[in-house]
Amino acid sequence: MTSLPKKPWLLEFLLLAALWGASFLFMRLGAAEFGPLPTAGIRVGIAALFLLPLLLARRQGSTLMVHWRKILFLGLLNSGLPFACYAYALLAISTGLSSLLNATVPLFGALVAWVWLKDRPHGLKIIGLLIGFVGVAMLAWGKASFKPDASGLSSGWAVVACLVACLCYGISASYTKRYLGGVPSLVVATGSQIGATLGLALPTVWLWPAVMPGATAWLALLAVGVLCTGVAYVLYFRLIEKMGAAASLTVTFLIPVFAVFYGVLLLGESVTSWMLICGAVILCGTALSLDLLKLRKS
Repeated sequence: MTSLPKKPWLLEFLLLAALWGASFLFMRLGAAEFGPLPTAGIRVGIAALFLLPLLLARRQGSTLMVHWRKILFLGLLNSGLPFACYAYALLAISTGLSSLLNATVPLFGALVAWVWLKDRPHGLKIIGLLIGFVGVAMLAWGKASFKPDASGLSSGWAVVACLVACLCYGISASYTKRYLGGVPSLVVATGSQIGATLGLALPTVWLWPAVMPGATAWLALLAVGVLCTGVAYVLYFRLIEKMGAAASLTVTFLIPVFAVFYGVLLLGESVTSWMLICGAVILCGTALSLDLLKLRKS
């Protein structure tokens, strides 16, 4: 029976949600001093250095060489651009809001699969897509100001950046399914981080801050690179092996919980009732689009 996570994998499941929820906190701390593109570049660079020895230890380097062009391109689409978008967005909006928008990734994934792979959703999945995107519209409406603030940023463009990142994730899922099916997950993960590192190398150097960032920013990027990217990938692959890919996707529902908790506790962010209502609508739509009711019965 495939269902929501149970023992003995419950601890790993919760740890994965906690790590991915913390990525918004660490990205915000890093971007405040490094800037968006260097933050993303350092994150993927650290993750690549962490994952590469694991790949070589499993003797999967030759597999990466066979598919290197497709995997390196995937890295830009699945890591480089989305991480840069979130680093930019987190300078203008809260970690809680950005994590709620991130919960729409399965919605974009289903939409892209429908358009590109002709994997048309039916019944509750279509209703779920509609409900989910209504929730996004409700959440974004209150942040729709594109007027720059004193720092030159606007909440409206920050929301757009988050949604662009979610769209990239959705395209990446269909790209992986079409061109990289059967390739080991660790190969795809490691190669994609290498690809993102290469793609962001020049922007990272070019936009490197004039003033050297402090220890807090460096530690934040070390944490997001090693823990929230490297370790999180390993955990995710373990869960896929033990629970299946569909059940593992339910981690999406816990990420905003942890992200909001970290933001309130460590950054003093506020959570409005409207955010909670919109978040509930988005998560309900996502649940229907994933057909979780069917998952629980299978």
